[in-house]
Amino acid sequence: MRDMSNNKANDLMPGEDRRQRQRERLHALVNARNQTLVEYSSLAGIRPYTPEHRTEDALKRFCQILVDYAATAHFQLYRYIADGKERRQAVRAIAEQIYPQIVSSTDAILDFNDRYDVASLDDGRVEHLAEDLSQLGEILADRIQLEDQIIEALDGSRAGEHSQQ
Repeated sequence: MRDMSNNKANDLMPGEDRRQRQRERLHALVNARNQTLVEYSSLAGIRPYTPEHRTEDALKRFCQILVDYAATAHFQLYRYIADGKERRQAVRAIAEQIYPQIVSSTDAILDFNDRYDVASLDDGRVEHLAEDLSQLGEILADRIQLEDQIIEALDGSRAGEHSQQ
């Protein structure tokens, strides 16, 4: 007897399967992004920052989630487009236009992580945390707007394809 419980992908046409995988990638990205924003808010809420375990633990947790978000964005969305798997020209054009800014924001994320994902904040870094976190918040806000442009293009292109048929 054949197990049909996990055979959803086999029931889909090739285009439907591709769209389903795309939706799953976008869902993973948005979930990682939301989790990052929740942890960012949590970290921002424990001011004033001091080199004690509460700050250090929250900061380490945030840094891990932040890097996971950057990796999810890269592997779930940008690499898919960069590898030529996205066939819609409009989506590729927007991604190519936006990608340098995404790379810049990824570099800022990794710099923040390198600076703060450490064993202890006793060396004075905690004095710069509020300012660095504020700057990172602006970078994340800009990045989210860029990602939303790609997401919109992905959804808009699909809607455009249906209206042209």
